[in-house]
Amino acid sequence: MSQGTGRPPVVAVLGLGEAGGAIARDLVAAGAAVRAYDPAVAAPDGTVAAAGEADAAEGADLVLSVNSAHDAAAALCAGIPGAGGAVWAEMNTASPGLKRELAAAAKAGGVRFADIAIMAPVPGRGLFTPMLASGDAAADAAAILTGLGASVEVMDAEAGAAATRKLLRSVFFKGLAASVVEALEAARAAGCEDWLRGNIVEELVAAGEPTVDRLVAGTHRHAVRRAAEMAAAADMLVELDVPPTMAAASRDLLRRLSS
Repeated sequence: MSQGTGRPPVVAVLGLGEAGGAIARDLVAAGAAVRAYDPAVAAPDGTVAAAGEADAAEGADLVLSVNSAHDAAAALCAGIPGAGGAVWAEMNTASPGLKRELAAAAKAGGVRFADIAIMAPVPGRGLFTPMLASGDAAADAAAILTGLGASVEVMDAEAGAAATRKLLRSVFFKGLAASVVEALEAARAAGCEDWLRGNIVEELVAAGEPTVDRLVAGTHRHAVRRAAEMAAAADMLVELDVPPTMAAASRDLLRRLSS
């Protein structure tokens, strides 16, 4: 229910792709009145189809902007005229700098703003994906979302702080995934994919709390030798006709650390 009104919260969802569509459907199931808009995707069953961003935001308690980062500013600009009484929750994966710019634009338009970072893949979790919120209206956005069953951790920090933490995790998780994909592609070309896959699984299963300290200390201590090793690895991938994107990046990082 909306705070103190005794009625279901009204939530606008802008962007109805994989994430936005799943969240909108879960909001409906949780009892929210959902107003939905996406210029390219039909509104899900149970929602009210809006004619545009401002129309969707009209009368909403919370606006969830789940567009791409590329479209975030345009969506906010279009939605501000209807969002005067709402909290604008920016859920796009955008840089902290862009989140701060959006917060400033919202404030100039008289709209409260929350930076909400979605901290895990949405498919299979929808509304119940862990979230992290910062910004002046983070607590208000979290109160509405948690009242509908979501899990939202609130930071006492400006807009952009939640995005910072999400993207720092992404540097590790997405970088790790990219390295695994590149290594397995090269192993496939070399005829030993199964062996390398098993080796990777063994290493991940064996990882424990000391692993991070060991990786960081070893990387700095042995940067010169490892830079030469990764240069050889990058050369090998070229010989295998596999672009050495991650191998070359590792080589360059190690060279920087050793200089």
